[in-house]
Amino acid sequence: MTFDAPTKMQFVYALRSKGITDTRVLTAMEQVDRAAYIKGVFAERAYEDMPLPIACGQTISQPSVVGLMTQALNISPRDKVLEIGTGSGYQAAVLSKLARRVYTVDRFRSLVHAARATFEQQGISNITTFTADGSHGLIEQAPFDRILLTAAAEDPPGPLLAQLRVGGIMVLPVGQSDTVQSLIRVTRHEHGYDYDELRSVRFVPLLEGLGQE
Repeated sequence: MTFDAPTKMQFVYALRSKGITDTRVLTAMEQVDRAAYIKGVFAERAYEDMPLPIACGQTISQPSVVGLMTQALNISPRDKVLEIGTGSGYQAAVLSKLARRVYTVDRFRSLVHAARATFEQQGISNITTFTADGSHGLIEQAPFDRILLTAAAEDPPGPLLAQLRVGGIMVLPVGQSDTVQSLIRVTRHEHGYDYDELRSVRFVPLLEGLGQE
């Protein structure tokens, strides 16, 4: 199955039916071929709305969740975005179509290398990748206009809140188990933070330190 015009139309229709209505987000997701970020036998299922396994015991999120999280960020073309949890690189590629610059961090070196290679193959030049402990953010590049976590924390990590620009937005899953998690949006103001609960989700946990692969 190829990402041809009929497939794209069906893909976008499915996203709309799940609540993704922002035309910029839909256009970005139409421009990024999810199959390029999935290796092996699962690539043929790239256009189904389901999470799929990738290396290092991680997953590539289902497209509707990628769309909802991206939509919740409300990215502007001049924004600098930090993503924690590069994984396959698919989410970062979608962000790259909307933002000026994307910084993406993963604890698994092999995932970062594979994602970087895919970005190069796809001609994406505004993503910078790092192998690092994402729970600490990227202090040397802070502050960020938008921050996205694709792994679940018990609470929004303090270092990431501190690296969010005033007026900025962070979207992340929170929850103490892998069965009960909520997707929340944090907006930073001059004197504090607002928290909005968006929906129930399931993500891998946010872990400290570097992975072994």
